Amino acid sequence: MRVLGFWSLLSIASLAAAHLPARNYTTHDYYAIRLAPSSSPAELAAHLGLEYEGELGALADHYVFRAPKHTNDIVEDGIQELKRRRRKREVGSAYHPLDGVSFTQKQKLKPRHWKRSVIPDVQRASTEAPVDDAIRAQSDVARALGIKDPIFPEQWHLFNVKTPGNDINVTDVWLQGITGKNVTACIVDDGLDMDSDDLKDNFFAAGSYDFNDHVDLPRPMLSDDRHGTRCAGEVAAGKNNACGVGIAYDSKISGVRILSGEITDLDEALAINYELQKNDIYSCSWGPPDDGKTMQGPHILIRRAMVTAIQKGRGGLGSIYVFAAGNGANVDDNCNFDGYTNSIYSITVGAIDNHNVHPYYSEACSAQLVVTYSSGGGDAIHTTDVGANQCTSGHGGTSAAGPIGVGTFALALQARPELTWRDMQWLTVMTAVPFDQPSDWTKTTIGRMFSHQFGYGKLDAWAIVEAAKTWKLVKPQAWFSSPWMHVKKAIPEGDRGLASSFEVTADMLKKANFERVEHITLTMNIEHQRRGDLMVDLISPDGMVSHLSTARRNDESGEGYDDWTFMSVAHFGEKGIGEWKIIVKDIKENGKTGNFTDWKLRLWGECIDASKQQLRPLPDEHDDDNHDVISDHPAATTSVTVPSGGAAPTAVPTDHPERPVNQKPSSSATPSSTAAFETLITATSTSTASSAPDNFLPSPFPTFGVSKRTQIWIYGSIALILIFCASLAAYFYLARRKRLRSSRDDYEFEVLDDADDDEGGARTGMLNGAAGARRKGRARRGGELYDAFAGESDEDLLSESEDGDGPYRDQEERDFDEKAGRNSGSEGEGSSASESSGGKRQ
Repeated sequence: MRVLGFWSLLSIASLAAAHLPARNYTTHDYYAIRLAPSSSPAELAAHLGLEYEGELGALADHYVFRAPKHTNDIVEDGIQELKRRRRKREVGSAYHPLDGVSFTQKQKLKPRHWKRSVIPDVQRASTEAPVDDAIRAQSDVARALGIKDPIFPEQWHLFNVKTPGNDINVTDVWLQGITGKNVTACIVDDGLDMDSDDLKDNFFAAGSYDFNDHVDLPRPMLSDDRHGTRCAGEVAAGKNNACGVGIAYDSKISGVRILSGEITDLDEALAINYELQKNDIYSCSWGPPDDGKTMQGPHILIRRAMVTAIQKGRGGLGSIYVFAAGNGANVDDNCNFDGYTNSIYSITVGAIDNHNVHPYYSEACSAQLVVTYSSGGGDAIHTTDVGANQCTSGHGGTSAAGPIGVGTFALALQARPELTWRDMQWLTVMTAVPFDQPSDWTKTTIGRMFSHQFGYGKLDAWAIVEAAKTWKLVKPQAWFSSPWMHVKKAIPEGDRGLASSFEVTADMLKKANFERVEHITLTMNIEHQRRGDLMVDLISPDGMVSHLSTARRNDESGEGYDDWTFMSVAHFGEKGIGEWKIIVKDIKENGKTGNFTDWKLRLWGECIDASKQQLRPLPDEHDDDNHDVISDHPAATTSVTVPSGGAAPTAVPTDHPERPVNQKPSSSATPSSTAAFETLITATSTSTASSAPDNFLPSPFPTFGVSKRTQIWIYGSIALILIFCASLAAYFYLARRKRLRSSRDDYEFEVLDDADDDEGGARTGMLNGAAGARRKGRARRGGELYDAFAGESDEDLLSESEDGDGPYRDQEERDFDEKAGRNSGSEGEGSSASESSGGKRQ
């Protein structure tokens, strides 16, 4: 069992338990400051005229200060003044209290997070009749366990009697006496009704606090403060005569209230770290708006708090964070645009309904680890509500799925208390049950099935608890970071994309003490006029495809991606050695363009030698500021063609028997084979970023997103065409002047067109033939040039201008034909062909 020493544990516990004074943001401003270990908070406070409040929870070397309400930033102003005085040599370089400040943040209230609950459509009531054998089995379980809760028969997510097998498969775990004893789950939400008959026996006051009203007990105070109580009921509603039971009905339940008003980063960091030696699992059914246009994540204080929790929580085994995936699927939202759900430290849980069908709201993404049951299919989750003995039959959304995961993990911790936070993720990957629903199911390197819509499948309480009992604990976490890959190329619109790759060698990973992959993160920068048009895929050396970013119809933002980090759990168990390729696509041809600037790959996983592995330093706000560093390992940049439509969803093979109701899944329950996910990209031309300068000609000449050699070909072709056109114009001009000199009267062209004039007719025929030949040749050359810009074929242009009257025909030639009285074709047809040529794609 890997735990910290006794005195370290005691120190951490006392630090986490120390309460800061209640904050009043109406009368005071607050600062979170990180100081060097040798610096004195009291000395800094005295120098700046601040009041020292205390240590910032469990965050090492972080402190809280306050001052009466003011408009300026006292700490930042002091730092800048010190720099100015030192430049002017008004003060020396001797130690100053401000020298110890490495981070400072004046706190600002920010909008409350969105609760991820969905009220089910009551008009779509379930019509299935209960199965008699299932009803008898449910009654037998209730009798054996002494369950007399009045709505237990309605809690289909615990024991489904209408569609047998579509439940969490927990009752046989209870029959072993595994019911969540000695495990505490903390509901970080809008409060918790600790007076509820269903929750009062399991309520854990010592692990609870209200960060909205800054009082000890997180009571629901607002009319809509029901969300947290419902989530708590799913986890730890007692086995009694009130409502139903929780999945871990003998576990302790605490509450941290943050969703009932505006909150600061300081308070949120304290909340998700609260009593991290007493709270084992944090249930977080909230996040940024699920509106299909928001791209938002935790700021640096909150990220540091999460790292602190996974390194120090539970005696060094790591706090377990469970986040609801999000409810924005109906507006194209994706949980990789949420920095909480795409954190490597969180288990992201999506939803399925009582038929194992994907509900309209549950977001898909490469960061989603697993799914479990929630509202949809004519029913919802039946659980506890606010009030002494109140129940609800309408809890839903991914908000309801997350706490089912929390309760399941509490059972696993009772069975095996020494599991680390990463062991819990590994167990989830290895025991989740794929099911027969169409999706992009793909067999991974370690033989598991993965879908962006369903993660590794649905949670199975029996499977994860049984696996936990004998699970070999993973070695400490290691990581590898690539250098910044400098691309700096335009992203073509439509069916052409831009690829960049980086080769990870065995020697690189050996130096990083890195053995196998768990999580992949990719930080990138893209400038784009409409962010919602972008899609990003990552292909591993083993050929596994992660859809990191998907297009969003509501996302009109012109900010692009600014050091945004995407994450994928689809690569668990891969070695990581070989070429990692990223594909960036702009899927809409709407004139909204952009440039792919740079990207950075990180592999997170298990170390080789545990004795050599150190803990990851706390993240710094400047970790990714070294964009301009040129590496000895450049990325290769490739232009690719991406077929529209993508691969068709595939169903999990059903060459295995369905498991019996509430029994352990057989070993054949895991699909043994499936078609590999179809790679959607084929390379068409390549160039290496390090060996080719960005520009053949200086700005403002465009690079067209291609190499120097291709630029030379394009500009050379343009020059040849211009010279040819100029020569042709000169030829017609001279020929016309010659004919005018030899003309007998003003009706030269009527005479030349006379069928009786053999010489004139011959000349006209020759001219017509030459002009036609020239036109057709020019159209083909124009088609080739256009193809270099936009990927259009020569045949498109020629088929739309078979008579030579296309968009590349010279005006001088048209004038000549008009005066000659020949039919030069409809000008309207030429315009139509031009418009069609510009919009059509092959």
